[in-house]
Amino acid sequence: MAPPPVPRLVQAFRAQYRARAIGPGYRGWAHFAFTSLVCLGGVSLALSRVEAPHLWELLGVPVAVVFANTVEFLGHRGPMHHRRRGLGLLFERHTAQHHRFFTHEAMAYESSRDFKMVLFPPVLLLFFLGAVAAPLGALCFLLISANAGWLFGATALGYYLAYEWVHFATHLPGDHWSAKLPGIPFLRRHHQVHHDPSRMGRHNFNITFPLGDGLFGTRWRGAPLTKRRPTE
Repeated sequence: MAPPPVPRLVQAFRAQYRARAIGPGYRGWAHFAFTSLVCLGGVSLALSRVEAPHLWELLGVPVAVVFANTVEFLGHRGPMHHRRRGLGLLFERHTAQHHRFFTHEAMAYESSRDFKMVLFPPVLLLFFLGAVAAPLGALCFLLISANAGWLFGATALGYYLAYEWVHFATHLPGDHWSAKLPGIPFLRRHHQVHHDPSRMGRHNFNITFPLGDGLFGTRWRGAPLTKRRPTE
């Protein structure tokens, strides 16, 4: 089945962005591989250091997941959609660029070069690893236990990767095999609502799973989206 036509305004913005911001040396699959391998390598390393964990140490994993989901929600609803001092680049990349490159009528990328507009920049992963996951994991290591520290590090990197993979899946063509995996159709519809310009600032801020949206009352529960004419 052929994908729906891309609206003219989206086509124009995509062409402009590609010419201005995606250099000839960019390789989308290399970007995807870097994110995946760094995260998987970090998770594997951290889990390999865990030794005979107690139940109370393992319970830190769901606590860390809920914490990460809340941070995901607040960061998305906050600086990614509202310009904040010192975080203007985050707003620019997300609201001014990502939401113009992908709308609810044109959610799928057209080539691997478009991955740059889907995945976080590699430098952000390195920042997350060095400034967030490692320091908080070390704090858990010192204040709780070695296992707690390693489990937090594994959970943090695993959650980062889950965010990237799920977000990537929501921007795949609808006929891709992974779009049919359990739970992915729901998450694709959930994220599509967020890409409707009339709803993006108010609904469906979670990517991985809508826990924060449910807790804060921002999950869209209305009728399914309707398509406008592709020329609009």
